[in-house]
Amino acid sequence: MTLHDLDRLIETAHALADVAGAVIRPYFRAPIATLDKADESPVTVADRMAERVMRAMLAERHPDHAVLGEEFGLQSGTSGYRWTLDPIDGTRAFITGRPSFGTLIALMHEGEPLIGVIDQPVTGERWTGVTGRQTLFRKSASDVGRTISTRACATLADADLSCTSPEMLDLAPRSGWNGLKKQAKRASWGGDCYSYGLLAMGHIDVIAECAMKPWDWAALIPVVEGAGGRVTDWNGAPLSDAGDGTVLAVGDATLLDSAVESLRA
Repeated sequence: MTLHDLDRLIETAHALADVAGAVIRPYFRAPIATLDKADESPVTVADRMAERVMRAMLAERHPDHAVLGEEFGLQSGTSGYRWTLDPIDGTRAFITGRPSFGTLIALMHEGEPLIGVIDQPVTGERWTGVTGRQTLFRKSASDVGRTISTRACATLADADLSCTSPEMLDLAPRSGWNGLKKQAKRASWGGDCYSYGLLAMGHIDVIAECAMKPWDWAALIPVVEGAGGRVTDWNGAPLSDAGDGTVLAVGDATLLDSAVESLRA
């Protein structure tokens, strides 16, 4: 792939975030109906409309690329590239008026993460990760952006741990999360994908979650790892579509082994 080709794909990722945001913003803190899907997770018209406009843009720009989205499933492609979309990651936050949700956009090539975007469409904050490059963060739509890095944290005893909700841990394949919590300095709840952006900026040190689908984690990998962190499953293995749904992110790579050990205990 040439540098021009990669830059063109990054441009598409940003354009997808822009059009999704244009759909989502009018619905934020507005009275809209919420439906429960088969897994009891909520979905709104904003989720579905945002994914539709992103799929339409991809059909025009990259018709040979596969697309996997939370709302409308998999559309196959022939190029080896696959876009993975979550129009609103954190729908519970969205419907309760909290700006801790985000739009997740990832591009995979032959199963490997290439580009990841975490976009907060209300505040204008955006994290962009590209494999082989340092992660960029912009604080508003008018900001030119800057490179960011995770913070040094060599031991779990000094680490801030985060997880979106204690309820998701009911679906964990094993009960090691409490062991990790005991080792950490403190734990906090909430944040969905926004927490991973904060980890990439050095405000959180460890995130351990489960019941995660590819559209939940694909965009996170380039963002976190481009800032100096690591993203694996609870066993320390690379994430994959066939995985167990666990996700472990650390800002300081030296924390990975001790975090995995705690989760196994």
